Amino acid sequence: MNSHRIAVIPGDGIGLEVIEAGKRVLEVLAEDNTDVTFDFVDFDWSSERYLKTGQYIPDGGIEELKTFDAIYFGAVGSEKVPDHISLWDLRLKICQGFDQYANMRPARVFPGITSRLQQAEDIDWVIIRENSEGEYSGNGGRVHQGLPEEVGTEVSIFTRKGIERIHRFAFEMAQSRPRKHLTLVTKSNAQRHGMVLWDEIFFEVAKDYPDVTITRELVDAITTRMVLKPHMLDVIVATNLHADIISDLAAALSGSLGIAPTANLNPEGTFPSMFEPIHGSAFDITGKGIANPVGAFWTAVMMLEHLGETALAKRLMTAIEEVVASGLHAPDLGGSATTREITDAVCERVRAIR
Repeated sequence: MNSHRIAVIPGDGIGLEVIEAGKRVLEVLAEDNTDVTFDFVDFDWSSERYLKTGQYIPDGGIEELKTFDAIYFGAVGSEKVPDHISLWDLRLKICQGFDQYANMRPARVFPGITSRLQQAEDIDWVIIRENSEGEYSGNGGRVHQGLPEEVGTEVSIFTRKGIERIHRFAFEMAQSRPRKHLTLVTKSNAQRHGMVLWDEIFFEVAKDYPDVTITRELVDAITTRMVLKPHMLDVIVATNLHADIISDLAAALSGSLGIAPTANLNPEGTFPSMFEPIHGSAFDITGKGIANPVGAFWTAVMMLEHLGETALAKRLMTAIEEVVASGLHAPDLGGSATTREITDAVCERVRAIR
């Protein structure tokens, strides 16, 4: 029997709603499968906890997380806590502490969803984001605070090791897909040091993958390519900040941020990887019962694939696609279905699929 220990961190806002829905779907998935069990352990690491105790993660928390097979994460962010504190004290502390350097964000349009983009049916992308350094390295500082001469610096750190390993991960992802196509995204015409290093190492690594077709785009140009010629893209690799931005664009072009998943991977398996929908806390709809759980479900599919449960992953993905294709949509997709109604429907389809 495969028993998977999953650390569950719902976090803030609608994270609590969609991750609970995701847990329920996974439990239903395992009901008739005697070979697989999920041992969920809930953690109350949230902005509410921070406001009460001054800590998102209690002492010894990171060490405890190391014992799990995967982390199922909701969202972090509160109107009562500055964003840079909530992000760095929870999500980034886990991502960087566990060297989850490969962030993977797939995007495609599900049957039954109407995108605002013409030719949206051509969207079938995987965006690979360097997740451990670059623009989000945390280097820099502020001096003379509050004075007219105040200065703030943000130093982007790019290392040969960090660049090479994310490029190899991206090339291997491209190699595994039918089109075998990889697009490099930087801004090396204007940022002439770290970004040029990114370009140089990319073309060095490309020599080891002669079967992969490569193209290069500047980050501003890739946004127009995504909108006007989506068929020309397949796998995209970009720095921490650039991929963060274009992956949200990819989700919006696919229909909604509410359906989009993310995997924060430590490919070597030295530490557990973390899986999260990308929609954030969504304060405006928190507690209304209308958050779209599809992003959390697709995220669960990625977690199952990472855990080696490919058959269960395929079964859940089929159930998601069938429910979405039926026209049962949350308000973010123009429908009126509640979180619970969509969850019930996916659970019903999971039970029906054998």
